[in-house]
Amino acid sequence: MAMDQVSHTRLAAAHWPAAPSPHSLDVTVGDALREAARRRPDRIALVDGTEDRETRRQWTYAELLDTSLRWARALRREFDPGDRVAVWATNCPEWILFQFGTALAGLTLVTVNPAYRSSELGFVLRQSRAQGILVQRELRGRDLPGVVHEIADQLPELRWVMPLDQWVAYVEEADPGDVETDLPPVRPEDPVQIQYTSGTTGFPKGAYLAHQGMALNARLYAEAIGASERDTWVNPLPLFHTAGCGLATLGILQTGGCHVLPQGFETDLMFDLIDTYKATVTLGVPTMFIRMLEKLPTGSMLLDSLRIVTTGGAPVPVELVRRLEKEFGVMVAIGFGQTESSPYITHTRPGQDLPHWAETVGRPLPRVEVKISRPDGSVADVDEGGEICTRGVCVMKGYFENPEATSQTIDQNGWLHTGDVGTMDSHGYVRVLGRFKDLIIRGGENIYPRDVEAALSEHPDVTDVAVVGLPDGEWGEIVGAFVQTSKPLTADGLQAFLRGKLASYKIPQVWRFPKEFP
Repeated sequence: MAMDQVSHTRLAAAHWPAAPSPHSLDVTVGDALREAARRRPDRIALVDGTEDRETRRQWTYAELLDTSLRWARALRREFDPGDRVAVWATNCPEWILFQFGTALAGLTLVTVNPAYRSSELGFVLRQSRAQGILVQRELRGRDLPGVVHEIADQLPELRWVMPLDQWVAYVEEADPGDVETDLPPVRPEDPVQIQYTSGTTGFPKGAYLAHQGMALNARLYAEAIGASERDTWVNPLPLFHTAGCGLATLGILQTGGCHVLPQGFETDLMFDLIDTYKATVTLGVPTMFIRMLEKLPTGSMLLDSLRIVTTGGAPVPVELVRRLEKEFGVMVAIGFGQTESSPYITHTRPGQDLPHWAETVGRPLPRVEVKISRPDGSVADVDEGGEICTRGVCVMKGYFENPEATSQTIDQNGWLHTGDVGTMDSHGYVRVLGRFKDLIIRGGENIYPRDVEAALSEHPDVTDVAVVGLPDGEWGEIVGAFVQTSKPLTADGLQAFLRGKLASYKIPQVWRFPKEFP
């Protein structure tokens, strides 16, 4: 089913066959980097978006490839193809160089959240059987290499602990020789990363992701939003997630854009980078854009260059889309996925042909098959609720050395069960109702937190909201709302606001007004 035909396609059931794509599946991350450097050697590829303008560095595509090859060759002196090497650092260009270096050297990158404490770090390094780790020297007063050494006796396979600054100096001083020498052949189906996720249940599990899945998924996402070599992106998403190092980094790479990388999300820095580099694309989770809307000065010209913002990773209120379109003056696109699918499954496209597209997460990407499944495994009817399932080349290889969890998540027919409840309409647009585990059952009535959150987000003074189920002796569960506001609001006022928008049993009974969310 070609994408120029789907707007007139009417589905008989909630199943979307994988649409074709002109792109080869025989691609690795290294192939994508080499091709980008061949096509656009002098285009600025990467900008270090530090707060200090005087220290900002940049690389052309040719320089990015050359440096990544040097890093890969240095890594080959330390590791064999297939070895697993972790990175524990905040956003910086060196994180991306390490990502490309490990991919070119045939290694598997294990990404680690910089916020992890020693027990969480130990679990990830131990379960992934990582042989090495590149680690940021210091973070908010924490000696990160010291943390690794404190738990080293729990990690029998870890033999290489390298501070980031020391590694950079070593690579710069080493004789590059022939940078392509000693680099092994890498196949598209080979693993490229292990990313830890809670998955659908239980303890964190390592999603084992392949080169072709991550590279193709990022390209399909970037093309879905109309990205090209004329675009400059500001990417504040953490690189240890598939959205930051996958969708953004590899999407920009394969469409020839310029990647401006802030060290993290901070509203004033975002405004500065977008204005300074005349960025045309930015992406983030809804909370980031809520913060930017709060801080953007009235009548500001800081964001005039932006063409489109894309968001996902959490429910996207329709009111947020409307505000972004009006106050930022941009197009908005929404994606849905999870780490196990590399990560995006569906995405809206600019210039939607469905009036209520902002209530959806769009149609499946090309090469991605999606169905809404009933509990017995049969395909749901159009607009019938069920579990969102997907299969195709973007689905992970499995959970690393966890066959039981893999079999619970990917069935014998190759379907990845996302754990998300949703519907698919006759045009193929998917709506996400919530997580199975987040469903609130009040006196036998099913309540999806997202419905309540969306209604509350329509209030002009509500800036963010999270709705949860709370135990109750009479009803089993009742609805509780945690609400952040720009002006003082009361529970009575918000309950009155929701009357007429929601059935009475969905209106929260417990209200809290925290100053910030964790």
